[in-house]
Amino acid sequence: MSCNSFKTFWVSACLAASLAPMYAVAQSTVPKSAAVMDFDLVNEMKDYDSAEVTAAQENRLKMISDELRREFTERDLYRVVDNAKASELIGRLKVTYNFHECHGCEIEIGKALEADRIVIAWVQKVSNLILNLNIEVKDVATGQIVYNKSVDLRGNTDVTWMRGIRYMVNSIVEKKQYLK
Repeated sequence: MSCNSFKTFWVSACLAASLAPMYAVAQSTVPKSAAVMDFDLVNEMKDYDSAEVTAAQENRLKMISDELRREFTERDLYRVVDNAKASELIGRLKVTYNFHECHGCEIEIGKALEADRIVIAWVQKVSNLILNLNIEVKDVATGQIVYNKSVDLRGNTDVTWMRGIRYMVNSIVEKKQYLK
């Protein structure tokens, strides 16, 4: 082997050895996949809500469901899977259950979507001014809760609901819970 060939070999070997740990870190930081269910509404005030309030809350549920997916994706916390593949199963189960109370049916959805995690979400409306945003993240393979989050809101507006979602995601990032 000539001197130049040896130098080239040595530089290549050193470069490969120095990049190997970075490659391993890059491989290990690929976000887990997550099926994010739409937010449910647990409304303790439903007897008092007008049709207009009910419609506004339904729009907010969709808005924050989309925002949670967007935040997870844009921040590289999870690879959010498309729920369309299991839409029939989701629809069938949704008729009977709120997913945070179905005692395992959500795992069936996660498996159908081949996701690592399933994110169950609900808003509890305690009064016209007090609401709670909640999520529960479960490992699809084991059914175990990985973490859960709750954010209290004061006010029932688009702004407060969006602020709540962003606060929740910021907390997940700060505590690095998405790595679990």
